[in-house]
Amino acid sequence: MTQARPMRADARRNYERLLRVAAEVFAEHGENASLDDIAKRAGVGSGTLYRHFPNRRALLEAAYADRMAALAARADELARGLPPGAALVEWLNELCAGTIRVRGLKALLGSAVMDGGAAPVPVCCAPVRDAAARLVAAARAEGTLRADVEPVELLRLAHGVATASEFADGRGGQIRRYLTLLMEGLHGQMGRPAGGRPARGRLRPP
Repeated sequence: MTQARPMRADARRNYERLLRVAAEVFAEHGENASLDDIAKRAGVGSGTLYRHFPNRRALLEAAYADRMAALAARADELARGLPPGAALVEWLNELCAGTIRVRGLKALLGSAVMDGGAAPVPVCCAPVRDAAARLVAAARAEGTLRADVEPVELLRLAHGVATASEFADGRGGQIRRYLTLLMEGLHGQMGRPAGGRPARGRLRPP
């Protein structure tokens, strides 16, 4: 297997500057921001941009890879300090708020909730899916989440909460309320999983 050649110092600087500027521009204008504008603001030509990032999706994933990793790390931080159900809800609240506050992030997170299909889940989204799996497993074991709720289902629903809240006021002011309604429906006592018993406890946003 041939290993990729290390970047020259100037190429590395261009790469890092493109990532920094792309994150800023995507946050300002969303995932459909002009790539030419990103290149211009980074002080490089469009050819340089495309040499590093062959398409828009590749640039979007690279620009937000650190943010996705931070979201996953935040899940573990919350899990250490809160009961499982409360940690899950607080993480979902921060996840939803982040997708509204940082334009372009919601489109990328949408890729994290895909399950099958022709397009693979981006590598940068894997930490978020893994974090959701850990939090869901803990909440199910605690008895504050239905035993038949899958992590990818909860991520899809959270994506819908963010979309609905953004539609409501453009600022995400309804996220807590919508999460309350959602989690009441996913509470173990609200429904009986097929072949199983309803879980005990409550799951409300803190």
